[in-house]
Amino acid sequence: MEDSQDVCDSVERDNSTCSTSTSSGYRLFDRQTTIHQLMGGGKAADVLLWKRQHISWGIIVVATVAWLIFERSGLSFLTICSNVLLFLIVLRFLHANYASFRDKQIQTLPELVLSEEMVNYAAASFRMKVNYLLLMAHDITLGKDFRLFFMVVGFLWILSVLGSLISFFTLAYIGTILSVTLPALYNRYEEQVDRCAGSIHRNFSRHYKIVDDNVMSRFPRNVVPKDKPM
Repeated sequence: MEDSQDVCDSVERDNSTCSTSTSSGYRLFDRQTTIHQLMGGGKAADVLLWKRQHISWGIIVVATVAWLIFERSGLSFLTICSNVLLFLIVLRFLHANYASFRDKQIQTLPELVLSEEMVNYAAASFRMKVNYLLLMAHDITLGKDFRLFFMVVGFLWILSVLGSLISFFTLAYIGTILSVTLPALYNRYEEQVDRCAGSIHRNFSRHYKIVDDNVMSRFPRNVVPKDKPM
């Protein structure tokens, strides 16, 4: 009995050590919750994490078909959208007239009404995001955050290179596929990804500290205008 108790105690210590090391280690996006909770914990999170596989597969199939139509048909985006809307309206019109001709009850379409609460919530969320972007742009232009400056410059440069190589619809298609697949893959290989991301983050922080100490610290961070003599 004592040996079994010692084994149980050792297993509990190992588990606590593993959980402590995992919780104290680097986690991507500096998150303190699970991936499902980080994505909102609703139906959208279930779809992105492939807990509703039929919807996830449906998104991939629809995105692939839409990309083939937009890229291979040679038609413009406005032309395709107009043709699709024209087809739906004509089909609905013929269905309504056929039902009235056969004295059948027409199925009413669901009413879509935007409530005041929904509009206020969307406006408040949009205002917060715009203010955050303006604050970020303010810090970049004043040179207060060099790391953020280099991240934004690098991101815009990558977008410029990708824009010169592929079209907007191809980029949107790739983004859709990655948004459906990457969260599920990360959720499955979370520990391995966090370990590699932590190593990259430590190396980047070390090199950035060297550059900041030797180069960036010599630039004036806050320029205060001098008072003019009266």
